[in-house]
Amino acid sequence: MTKAPEATADPANENEVQAEVSKHPVASIPTTDLSLADIERSRSRPMRWVAYVVLVLAAIIGPYWLGRMLATNHTEWLVSHLSMLEPRGVALVAWAVTVMAFTGLALVIVETRNRIGHIVFIAGLAAEQFIGGLCLLRLDFWYSTYVIYGDSAPLANAANLGIIAAGIAVAVYAVVFVGLLVLIRKDSPLNVLTRSWASYLLFFALEVVALFVVLFGGLLTVV
Repeated sequence: MTKAPEATADPANENEVQAEVSKHPVASIPTTDLSLADIERSRSRPMRWVAYVVLVLAAIIGPYWLGRMLATNHTEWLVSHLSMLEPRGVALVAWAVTVMAFTGLALVIVETRNRIGHIVFIAGLAAEQFIGGLCLLRLDFWYSTYVIYGDSAPLANAANLGIIAAGIAVAVYAVVFVGLLVLIRKDSPLNVLTRSWASYLLFFALEVVALFVVLFGGLLTVV
């Protein structure tokens, strides 16, 4: 009775199997005893956020105080150097720095680590606060601006209108965008209006409309 030949392993097949096994990726996350919460806590860097909050407060308080001080203590100097400006140009500048601050804030909200967004937000906020302090920004600003600036009050009033218009446009944008998120279904073709690029276009469109209302709506001659 003949013995059946024993099956011998083919070295080529063994190499192929080893090659297939070796294709598995190496773990990219090192082994650690820390939990996910511990890792996120180590990346949070609370002192950096505290410093950032202090910087934001400084950008709000410092420029506004400086502008208010110049308005009350150096009124004649301001009037003599700013009297050549046009109210529409002043409103445009005030509107632009306010939109700049809101745009930077939007970039920070979308991407927290966006350094350009932080810089734009702080710079725009400081400029807006300085103009607001210089022009005595408040809801009934026309009384205080007339008391301080007299016949030159229309320049300050125009700046305040530019800032307020930009703020109102942001409020309208927030209401419209939240309404779109609530009313439009995810499978609707209109869902494209909730995309990030569409929301930015909506924001700037509303801001431009608000600017045109101030420049050409007769508000500059009313206050």
